[in-house]
Amino acid sequence: MTTKSALVKDYMARTLVTFKPETDVLDAVHVLVKHRIAGAPVVDDEGNLLGMLSEYDCMKVALDAGYHGTWGGPVREFMSDGVETVDGDMSVVDLAQVFIQKKFRRFPVMQGTRLVGQISRRDVLRALEHIAKG
Repeated sequence: MTTKSALVKDYMARTLVTFKPETDVLDAVHVLVKHRIAGAPVVDDEGNLLGMLSEYDCMKVALDAGYHGTWGGPVREFMSDGVETVDGDMSVVDLAQVFIQKKFRRFPVMQGTRLVGQISRRDVLRALEHIAKG
């Protein structure tokens, strides 16, 4: 079977919801809920990736409120930094293996040092379905 293009860059989302590190985390939670997404990249003014804010990270907001009576704060206080990324030229099959090993729901996609998209497990499934239909 001849495989169609099976690269991350062909199946990633290019239009992303992103947050700035100074965004109030409660505003970020509202955006995640409104857009029905489980997380989003945190970028600086130049678009450099600083971290990710996920639903999991936002659970810290509830804990802080419950234990300390404080609601909110800047996204930088709740985001995960040291984010693992993938390259746009990576094979979606190789990425499927990474998803199995890492159990993440999504990865930011980088071109050099620039954030160019995001790819999710569902995007990989869509790519594999597309390839299988040949």
